[in-house]
Amino acid sequence: MFSVDPHTLAAILAMGVATYATRLAGLVLVRHIPATGRVKAALEAVPAAVLMAVIAPVAIATGPAETIAAALCALAATRLPLIVVVAIGVASVVGLRMALG
Repeated sequence: MFSVDPHTLAAILAMGVATYATRLAGLVLVRHIPATGRVKAALEAVPAAVLMAVIAPVAIATGPAETIAAALCALAATRLPLIVVVAIGVASVVGLRMALG
C-alpha cells in the first residue's frame, strides 16, 4: 500500500502553492507596470533569457551535439523570433545527434 509522511506531503503542497503564487503574482503585477522604454525591452527579453537558462545546464553537462546546438540557438536568438529559435534548436540537436552519434 502507498503511504506518505504527512510532513513530506505538507512540504510538497507548500512548495506547489509557493510556485504557483509566484507565477500568478508575476502575471498580476506586470499588468500594473506601464510597458514603455526600458521596461518594454526588458520584458521582451524575458522569453529568450528563460530559454537560455533552461538549456544552458544541458548544453554544458551533455555531449557535443547539445553544446553546438546551444551555441546555434544563442546566435539565432540575437536576430530571430523565439519560435524560430526553438525550431532551430530542436532541428540542430536532432541533426547533430545523428551526425555525431
